[in-house]
Amino acid sequence: MPAEPFARPARAKLLLKRTVDVVGALVGFALFAPLLLVLVVFIKLDSRGPVFFRQARLGMYGHPFKIWKLRTLVVDAVKLGAGLATYAGDPRVTCLGRMLRKYRIDEVPQLLNVLAGQMSLVGPRPLLPEFLSAYTENERRRLLVPPGMTGWQQVNGGSRNTWEERIELDLWYVDHWSVWLDLVILLRTVWAVLKADTVYGADGWQRSGCPTRIADEFKEASLDR
Repeated sequence: MPAEPFARPARAKLLLKRTVDVVGALVGFALFAPLLLVLVVFIKLDSRGPVFFRQARLGMYGHPFKIWKLRTLVVDAVKLGAGLATYAGDPRVTCLGRMLRKYRIDEVPQLLNVLAGQMSLVGPRPLLPEFLSAYTENERRRLLVPPGMTGWQQVNGGSRNTWEERIELDLWYVDHWSVWLDLVILLRTVWAVLKADTVYGADGWQRSGCPTRIADEFKEASLDR
């Protein structure tokens, strides 16, 4: 069920944000199109399965949509190992997938989601619908703005953060967002991608994508195998 919004952002701010998104996504496609064509070939050569991975995520106001990614895991990876969680050295990640994840290149196809109006260039990263029930009423405020390809959380720790830290950073963005803040985040994203040190936490696991209790269960299940 979609989350009930507290107070919707001003229409003029959303229109300006949407204009920046469309222009930025078109420029992004022009820059990355040659790379994507090359990666399509290498992904097919690297492992069996489709080139793209699509998954349900929560959009603005909690409305679900399908996110686009380049596939980085083996086919049926969710049924193997740690389920939804991944970790450094996860054997389910393909050889090429390790590089794509390290430099966030697998996220580039989400420019399609931006053009479709389902995402923004900048905003809280869209999380899985099954975790909506884990949000408190206050935490649902992170759904008041469009989800983003990058965000305040991604340039302030990324997957090194816990779920609780991620939500706190997302709510700070919701309370302070502006076009100028978005531009700052985009510039900082370039540095974060080049550093490539926020894909996994200090313990080698991606912990910010689901509530801490569930992340710990995934980790324990994997270690027991």
